[in-house]
Amino acid sequence: MPAVSKGDGMRGLAVFISDIRNCKSKEAEIKRINKELANIRSKFKGDKALDGYSKKKYVCKLLFIFLLGHDIDFGHMEAVNLLSSNKYTEKQIGYLFISVLVNSNSELIRLINNAIKNDLASRNPTFMCLALHCIANVGSREMGEAFAADIPRILVAGDSMDSVKQSAALCLLRLYKASPDLVPMGEWTARVVHLLNDQHMGVVTAAVSLITCLCKKNPDDFKTCISLAVSRLSRIVSSASTDLQDYTYYFVPAPWLSVKLLRLLQCYPPPEDAAVKGRLVECLETVLNKAQEPPKSKKVQHSNAKNAILFETISLIIHYDRVVLDPSWKKQNSRLSSFGPNGPDVWVARSGHDGNGGQELRLSEPNLLVRACNQLGQFLQHRETNLRYLALESMCTLASSEFSHEAVKTHIDTVINALKTERDVSVRQRAADLLYAMCDRSNAKQIVSEMLRYLETADYAIREEIVLKVAILAEKYAVDYSWYVDTILNLIRIAGDYVSEEVWYRVLQIVTNRDDVQGYAAKTVFEALQAPACHENMVKVGGYILGEFGNLIAGDPRSSPPVQFSLLHSKFHLCSVATRALLLSTYIKFINLFPETKATIQGVLRAGSQLRNADVELQQRAVEYLTLSSVASTDVLATVLEEMPPFPERESSILAKLKRKKGPGAGSALDDGRRDPSSNDINGGVEPTPSTVSTPSPSADLLGLRAAPPPAAPPATSGAGNLLVDVFSDGPAAQPSLGPTPEEAFLSPGPEDIGPPIPEADELLNKFVCKNNGVLFENQLLQIGVKSEFRQNLGRMYLFYGNKTSVQFQNFSPTVVHPGDLQTQLAVQTKRVAAQVDGGAQVQQVLNIECLRDFLTPPLLSVRFRYGGAPQSLTLKLPVTINKFFQPTEMAAQDFFQRWKQLSLPQQEAQKIFKANHPMDAEVTKAKLLGFGSALLDNVDPNPENFVGAGIIQTKALQVGCLLRLEPNAQAQMYRLTLRTSKEPVSRHLCELLAQQF
Repeated sequence: MPAVSKGDGMRGLAVFISDIRNCKSKEAEIKRINKELANIRSKFKGDKALDGYSKKKYVCKLLFIFLLGHDIDFGHMEAVNLLSSNKYTEKQIGYLFISVLVNSNSELIRLINNAIKNDLASRNPTFMCLALHCIANVGSREMGEAFAADIPRILVAGDSMDSVKQSAALCLLRLYKASPDLVPMGEWTARVVHLLNDQHMGVVTAAVSLITCLCKKNPDDFKTCISLAVSRLSRIVSSASTDLQDYTYYFVPAPWLSVKLLRLLQCYPPPEDAAVKGRLVECLETVLNKAQEPPKSKKVQHSNAKNAILFETISLIIHYDRVVLDPSWKKQNSRLSSFGPNGPDVWVARSGHDGNGGQELRLSEPNLLVRACNQLGQFLQHRETNLRYLALESMCTLASSEFSHEAVKTHIDTVINALKTERDVSVRQRAADLLYAMCDRSNAKQIVSEMLRYLETADYAIREEIVLKVAILAEKYAVDYSWYVDTILNLIRIAGDYVSEEVWYRVLQIVTNRDDVQGYAAKTVFEALQAPACHENMVKVGGYILGEFGNLIAGDPRSSPPVQFSLLHSKFHLCSVATRALLLSTYIKFINLFPETKATIQGVLRAGSQLRNADVELQQRAVEYLTLSSVASTDVLATVLEEMPPFPERESSILAKLKRKKGPGAGSALDDGRRDPSSNDINGGVEPTPSTVSTPSPSADLLGLRAAPPPAAPPATSGAGNLLVDVFSDGPAAQPSLGPTPEEAFLSPGPEDIGPPIPEADELLNKFVCKNNGVLFENQLLQIGVKSEFRQNLGRMYLFYGNKTSVQFQNFSPTVVHPGDLQTQLAVQTKRVAAQVDGGAQVQQVLNIECLRDFLTPPLLSVRFRYGGAPQSLTLKLPVTINKFFQPTEMAAQDFFQRWKQLSLPQQEAQKIFKANHPMDAEVTKAKLLGFGSALLDNVDPNPENFVGAGIIQTKALQVGCLLRLEPNAQAQMYRLTLRTSKEPVSRHLCELLAQQF
């Protein structure tokens, strides 16, 4: 690139910058800028033609003003004119201005494309690089369509300069990330791969970045890069620091290229060719050996470069071990999430042979894993915090390998010390993760004890995660159940606020399913409740266990039935409504277990504070339990209140919650695949849902982490006027069967030949835009109710079908259908319902919903059945609209207006002025906006009568920010609604949806 001579200096620009810096106030700066803008505008509009130097100087000034935060609305054409100059400095300033100020929708984009095309065809390497940099910086689809076919040709051309090849590779990478479908690599693939053999290290570095991105989508096409990458890596690793002088960084040869090559190799399984495999093993061993050598420099840059290569090498060793051990790695590994069904079928099991008798594709011998572990162990006490963090993080993965697990366990004392003494909370969190990963039957008690001890002083940010880890370890490696019960009760005592429902549900389930621990659990929890300060979760556990198994300790005078009741009731007034409801269920259980407490408990239930309680749930329980205890005979009471049956076997929900908390990709680290064949399979137990004592709301179980309810009795028939009695209650609706059957498996709905939606479908849909519960449809035969909840891009919906007649519905079949392309935008899983619906009965259907990307049309609900032999059918629009996936966002006024200004393109805004269809009430309007999903921002709009909101639409593919402003005019009985989002169709659709609510 040519140097800028002294004559190219712009004195006017330097003076202007100096004046700006010398301004004493903001007002003075604005005044000086306005003066300069006026001068530049007059120069551009003047009759006298400006020379290239003047244009360059004034365009530079405009660019500087823009970078100060001021709007620039002229000068774009002059910048485009600079592109036709033959002087490098003028062309450079023109490209710089365009890259910063011109957006992809500018009217000048065609002129810019023509100038770029001329520079690319000029064969002047300097001009070609400037043009390629501009394409990459703008990165618009229009530029991609114009140049995507030319850039690969420039990249592989034999006469292209090395600097041009570098720029072309990085420009192509930018376009591919923005619009993958525009980059045609088919005919260029082999030649791009062979750039790894290029003599220029800069070209190789850029090519590796491009190939790494491309091979994730088309791994088969770029499979030949493995041998070339190994060959290049071998040459770099075996070279001395003097061999690659231009690319040696503090005595480390080409560290950036080495790291990129190692990451490229992690996109594939181990090499199949024995020679390539052997050469790669030599490279990995050489890197591990060099890490043991004394440093050639004391500067931190040398150690950083050296350690970067070492850690990436260890990542590759771990990667190959995981590929060999896990046949499903192809589907689980985030780096290969795009492998298609025709991808490389080289995944093999641990046995050492594939299904055809071939040798397994293991690259690293076990000693490589052990060496990597020992090398990481040296960093556990390093003075650099970052190295300690990285070492702990990598050892977490090594702990999941059968070959390195024992080596990791040798560092247990160092890791425990790090958990206690580290000052950085993130390092302590990684230490806790490593302790969790290295835990097995031999050290479980030590690790759980240390984590419990640390929990007392742990940072609030990581307490919940540690509680989950302790609960999982105690359950998985329990030597006996009494130790497990003690551990969970200690968890509640130490960090009760962070013990989630999943944890104490789990201990209740295990105690219920194991007869040998029930007496010990009752005794232990009774003693724990005697503490002066007792956490509410302990009261819940105590209430359930004593209600079920309090009779096992009733023989001891110190824990007689009256003592148990007094102890529990002393906590009653301090608890929340949910816990009080649980305790009332315990009291009625006591009447069955201990008849001598009947009079005392009836007195409590008869008290005015219960029968006239403001909370409907408590009042209903008190009334029903009092009546049950008074009217029912002893036999009936014993039947209704018999001991809870064992829970059905299900996977633990605690592990599911921990995986969700750790985020995507954490499954392999948390569920490491190591199994202790001698361990008791406590973890194979079920999730408890003690519905006799506490029945959580179905809507609170959005992500499916809680247990399924225990088997329920068939629904009782009810009158037609009371079909939706359970739709708005907190308890789960009655199930149509006695438990999960094969017919209840989740099904993927497919489009069917259905009729058009009923005429009032749109009106019914609009009723649910700002609410989630209600009656969706009703006629003389059928009533359909909806109860739903949405969180981020996930949702769960309960549909209640009520038969209003006295005749049974036959062949009852509700189906969800995706019209058009909705299948790719919204995933809906439905649960099959019973084919017969008795007269006056109600059945429930569960829908799990995932928003994959923004959508405009709702799914359809087709209901078909036979009534009296005649076929009946109707099609409704399911109340799932894009605003259901809103996440409210709070922001200050300054942030709101800054974001509002950023969304200023015409296609990003949708506005509608309409007449009010309902009385204009401020509170009703506020409620509707909150129900729509946005957060209402106070003190943002200068007019206090206006409403301002913000939120983010969560989809699996992307997030769409949304800002809205509603301006009511009470005098004219009209509204003006303005919405701005980053996507044009979303803006229009949300505006239409919301406008219909007023």
